[in-house]
Amino acid sequence: MKFNLEGKSAIITGGGSGIGRAIAVALAGNGARVHIFDLKSDTVEEVVATIQNAGGLAEKHTCNVAQHDEVVQLVNKICKEKPIDILVNNAGIAHIGNVENTTEADLDKIYSVNVKGVYNCIHAVIPCMKEKGGVILNMASVAATVGIKDRFAYSMSKGAALTMTYSVAKDYLEYGIRCNSISPARIHTPFVDGYLKRNFPDTIDEKFKELSQTQPIGRMGKPAEVANLALYLCSDEASFITGTDFPIDGGFIKLNGD
Repeated sequence: MKFNLEGKSAIITGGGSGIGRAIAVALAGNGARVHIFDLKSDTVEEVVATIQNAGGLAEKHTCNVAQHDEVVQLVNKICKEKPIDILVNNAGIAHIGNVENTTEADLDKIYSVNVKGVYNCIHAVIPCMKEKGGVILNMASVAATVGIKDRFAYSMSKGAALTMTYSVAKDYLEYGIRCNSISPARIHTPFVDGYLKRNFPDTIDEKFKELSQTQPIGRMGKPAEVANLALYLCSDEASFITGTDFPIDGGFIKLNGD
């Protein structure tokens, strides 16, 4: 099996749906025991059942990554059973707005999940990983690299995820810890479907086509495509890669940028 993760233990935050779900399934399908962190226990139960029914190893954990003590206690508990080899910081929330119509509460909410949540998980996992190395993979965004209209707070948070990636990669080279990030453009997830249903109930198909065509390749990405990239970066086949961001964007950054 290429990208064999047998015997490895992985944490995936926000693994109950969308990209996180796809990553959990991909890693488990290649032998990893996956610990899925999510606020919504019902969606996590479905993912765990899917993985276990396919013969994989998965455990659910209801966890708010924005709560430092909660994350540390849960990670320590998992580490005592078996050291963590892989951390995928996927949990995140979105926000639409420019600096004028982004309230302080909006900014704090985005920061607590998209920035502090990433910090909390890395901070908790590093002591365990220092013993024998490991992989940390952060979910950034094309919004961390190019300007996107009305994404002030979201872009700020993903820029932080990107630069945390570089910092952690540099600081923990000597411990055999690799840290990289993935920067997706628009991916067709349940979040997109919910957004269209709430805001464009009468023109869903039209708006979906419009959003798809903002990607130069002419369509949105699929969660499984991001998961395949994550699988590679978490595997030993990527052992020469650290401190790098990987856009998966249908040409958005280089061919469009708008």
